[in-house]
Amino acid sequence: MSTVNDARPATEASDDIRVAHRAHWGWWILSALVLLFAGGIVQMLFTNPNLQWDVVASWFFSQSIVFGLLRTLELTVLSMLFGILLGMLTAVMRLSPIRILSTVAWFYTWFFRGTPLLVQLIFWYNLAALFPTIDVGIPFIGPTIWAGNANQIVTPFMAALLGLALNEGAYMSEIVRGGILSVDQGQLEASVALGMRTSRALRRVILPQAMRVIVPPTGNQVIGMLKSTSLVSVTSMPELLYSAQLVYNRTFQTIPLLIVASIWYLIVTSVLSIIQYYIERHYAKGGRRALPPTPWEKLKRTIAGIVPAQTKSATATRRA
Repeated sequence: MSTVNDARPATEASDDIRVAHRAHWGWWILSALVLLFAGGIVQMLFTNPNLQWDVVASWFFSQSIVFGLLRTLELTVLSMLFGILLGMLTAVMRLSPIRILSTVAWFYTWFFRGTPLLVQLIFWYNLAALFPTIDVGIPFIGPTIWAGNANQIVTPFMAALLGLALNEGAYMSEIVRGGILSVDQGQLEASVALGMRTSRALRRVILPQAMRVIVPPTGNQVIGMLKSTSLVSVTSMPELLYSAQLVYNRTFQTIPLLIVASIWYLIVTSVLSIIQYYIERHYAKGGRRALPPTPWEKLKRTIAGIVPAQTKSATATRRA
């Protein structure tokens, strides 16, 4: 009877167990077709002169592109921050037994999830056409406490932030609500029975357990938010895509500048994906017997598997 290698823990060795599948000729044909297709794309990328890789390299770190990238990152961070806070508040309101709170939260979610983000951005950008002045005061009976010009308040950046954050808050509310509902109701009842207030039980007991459900879709929302900032170009705000558009409108080098923007988007989304992986791995503690290996651990295992194989091959050659 075979046993697991004694030099490694059982939990680590169990990760190497793979189900063996019978090789089928159809898989070989499909693999060959995929390799041919991938090879054709690689050949096109290196041989097509219209891609103008020299132009891509010359504009990649230009001041206008880097400034647009920083503005994109700023919009992503602020919109997600306000969107998460608004989503958590809306989720708690949706689950509240107070009817007026749950109704308002439902209407907010229904409206901002039901209308396109591009329409919302254009609406906020043209808010001055609906409200020339923005007044703050007590409705119906009270005096106006503060008033300001809408064109000066709702700048392109503020319009972009309002549109992205309010739209993201509607989606985050459903993510948070789903995470809270995934925790057994008995957890809340037990916490209240121990003397905790509902708010403290939600903060100390329910939300930590719900994070395993909340984190993965939230990471996807962050990556989606980064790409959604490209819609802000309709408001003439110089984020990454609009900065590239300003350049190729002047130089007529459309394809190279779009490649520059695409590569920057790919770099940032890759970094965000790595961060998301480690956050998910952190919140997986207690939910799995063995945490998933990190990329560095996978690399070390691969190298450790290659070196013994080469050693065995060299030994067999010497014996022969």
